[in-house]
Amino acid sequence: MKMVNKPVYVAASLLAILSVVAITSSGNLSVFAQSPDVQVSIVPGATTLAETAWSPNPVEVSVGQKIIWTNNDNAPHTVTSGNPGSAEVGKLFDTGFTKSATGPGMLNKGQTFEFTPTTAGEIPYHCSLHPNMVGSIVVS
Repeated sequence: MKMVNKPVYVAASLLAILSVVAITSSGNLSVFAQSPDVQVSIVPGATTLAETAWSPNPVEVSVGQKIIWTNNDNAPHTVTSGNPGSAEVGKLFDTGFTKSATGPGMLNKGQTFEFTPTTAGEIPYHCSLHPNMVGSIVVS
């Protein structure tokens, strides 16, 4: 029976784990592939939840990474860029109230809406039907 030098084995194992962590932290090598799409849920009961109506909130993405909102609530909702009442409302994206060339209209339960940011920064958004439902996108 061959004896294994336990301290050397443990040290080598720790070194291998730390190497993977260091490479991953540096951003030079991705051990786990990131999904190209980011999912955001409009959660059940969203009309009364304010910032927690969207999950996750804020949503963090990279430039060019698609965001897909899914309405998991029983009530219809919009996904509209800008803060409620601001001059920027709907300038980047807006599902709108009715289907049009620029949006699918209000999202009923199970329906989705997609947006892909093209520049870095923070993008506030809300539901036009329920302006207390506010969220933000952080684009890096």
